[in-house]
Amino acid sequence: MSAAVAFDTLKFVEKLEAAGVPHAQAKATAEAFAEATSQELATKSDLAVVRADLAVVKTDLETKIEKAELRLEAKIEATKAEIIKWLFGTIGFQTLVILGAVLALARMAHS
Repeated sequence: MSAAVAFDTLKFVEKLEAAGVPHAQAKATAEAFAEATSQELATKSDLAVVRADLAVVKTDLETKIEKAELRLEAKIEATKAEIIKWLFGTIGFQTLVILGAVLALARMAHS
């Protein structure tokens, strides 16, 4: 999946020595560079796989979000219906109480 970078330490040391770098320093530099470049690096194909996986995850999340929104909208509609039912029930009850009070006052006024 990932690839390591090929590195010729001997040629690197020889080039550094040809440029006047002492052998010990050239060798240490080559070893440090080899170690740094030997770690696995992501390739274009690795990134393409990750992008494809992310696209699938994104689509899955979008689907889940849409389903959650639909469930939430259904619950909101059910709650609205329940509120309206209670509202009309309360208004009806208040109307009966007011009519009862008016009738009671009317009877008291005629007595």
